[in-house]
Amino acid sequence: MFRSSLHLQLAASLALLTVGYSAEPTASDPARQLREYRDYAMSHDGDAAAGRALFDNEQRAGCVKCHSIDGSASKAGPDLQSVGDKFPRRELIRSVLEPSAEIAVGYGSTIVEMKSGEAHQGIIKQATADAIELAGADGKRIQIPIGDIQSQHGSAVSLMPEGLQAGMTREEFADLIQYLTSLRQPENLLTSNRGMPSVIPELSTPIRLEPFLSDASHFPHAFVEKPGDVRFGLVWFAQLPGETNMFVAALQTGQIWLIEKDASGDRKSLFADISAEVFSKRGPNGLLGMAFHPRFRENRKYYLKHQVFEDEKIVTTVEERQASPDLHTDSGKPARRLWEVASTTQDHSGGCIAFGPDGYLYIGMGDTGPQQDPQGHGQNLGLFLGKMLRIDVDRIDPGLAYAIPPDNPFRNRPDVRPEIWAYGFREPWRFSFDSKTGDLWVGDVGQDRVEEVSIVRRGENMGWNVFEGFEPFSNRYRRDGERYVPPVFAYLRKYGNSITGGYVYRGDKRSSFYGVYICGDYTSHRIFGIKQSDRQLQEVWQIGTCPEGIASFAEDEAGTIYAVGYEGMVYRLTFEGTFFCSPSTKAADTNGR
Repeated sequence: MFRSSLHLQLAASLALLTVGYSAEPTASDPARQLREYRDYAMSHDGDAAAGRALFDNEQRAGCVKCHSIDGSASKAGPDLQSVGDKFPRRELIRSVLEPSAEIAVGYGSTIVEMKSGEAHQGIIKQATADAIELAGADGKRIQIPIGDIQSQHGSAVSLMPEGLQAGMTREEFADLIQYLTSLRQPENLLTSNRGMPSVIPELSTPIRLEPFLSDASHFPHAFVEKPGDVRFGLVWFAQLPGETNMFVAALQTGQIWLIEKDASGDRKSLFADISAEVFSKRGPNGLLGMAFHPRFRENRKYYLKHQVFEDEKIVTTVEERQASPDLHTDSGKPARRLWEVASTTQDHSGGCIAFGPDGYLYIGMGDTGPQQDPQGHGQNLGLFLGKMLRIDVDRIDPGLAYAIPPDNPFRNRPDVRPEIWAYGFREPWRFSFDSKTGDLWVGDVGQDRVEEVSIVRRGENMGWNVFEGFEPFSNRYRRDGERYVPPVFAYLRKYGNSITGGYVYRGDKRSSFYGVYICGDYTSHRIFGIKQSDRQLQEVWQIGTCPEGIASFAEDEAGTIYAVGYEGMVYRLTFEGTFFCSPSTKAADTNGR
């Protein structure tokens, strides 16, 4: 029988320590050992072929038991087919030496307590109304009937055991890291498509990113010190409506800060603190989105999207709150919950709410997992999961805390949630509306192969999980006659593995960047600029690099664009002195000025 509790995981770790053990250096000083193995692997390339042998040897490293490398993601741990593209060498080393320090999104383990007293721990691979399927560290799977479960909760301890390096010499550890570094996405894996170029050129003169916050007003990042500690960062930033020099910044833990800028410097004060309500202990959860009502200066209403923990489940909510009369703080009045949905796992809850030019509130919601969306949440029109929703916060329909806009595409279909505006999303992390055209741009985080950017329209099916980007992914939920809308742009793993949607630049009309969609990648820190016509990619460039992981972008009323660094700084994007164009176009543009 499959049983994997924390005690069994520790036992597995001890077993690993006794296999092929080499006391180099002594394990009596774990911190020193981690440091020396890390430093050695950083300074020595190692032998990839020898590292592959370690990877496959179930009596040594045994990585093959939990990790596939063929893109199938068929085992308990993340598929490593393109892990060398996804992460730099330093992060690969850390993931092996300290597996619980930062667990890959979608692979946090779940502990299930049974009514019989047994406990099981593993990665959720399937979840239905009748049963859940867990994959354990030994690669075995178990089906657990829902009726047999007493409770279930996420764990901050990775299924990957600590101390893996103790069974290897430093040279062997460097070999293993070299092999992981060599795992790259094959160039011929995906079909060539105009919207997914194999090469994305860099501007000869990149844009500048200027720190927008002073040392006194930025937000120092909180790092994990031990399993169970909260790791949080800056996730959202915006100009306070109608206030040129006042901005609001939101932290994942639920604190919202007001930043006032003037000639004397920055002043930072607490706007609201809902940290006691927000669930932010595991994964990309917490306070993820904020939006001001279009008539905020009159009604003082603003909206938050965040997670709470209720009835043993992570629940994503949208609530309405009100600011004080001077607009500088929350009023202290009780919040009004408008909308909620329970997650299947602790991941993929989307990350954005925004008012459209039509005055309605749009809610981006992810499929909530498990990985690969095995239950087809994105294609199920009876669920909120994997959708773009649209609601009217100014009216109330019977049985709801909001109203359904009269032109929502599925309003009159009894088998469909009437809130749905579009569907077929995996994790629509950030979206925005072009202030000139009204186009809805969405950055949707990919599964294993690509990241994608789409322009989304009423009633459309964006494809997940039948498609990932431009490529077929699964036929399980494919429907005959269904139209699956491809993205405008998708990029390969060598350019990043976590898209952050941005904004179409509408600042200076004389700029060559006017009308260019600006987005970026959280992991690689790359910033992309995209031009399109009728949702067909015309041109894409790598236009710059952010010093921090890009959690969000922001746009002020003048059209200035900002990159929000998860580690706590906001950067103003400056386009002067460079051109969004090929060298020949640049020459023509320069001669014409």
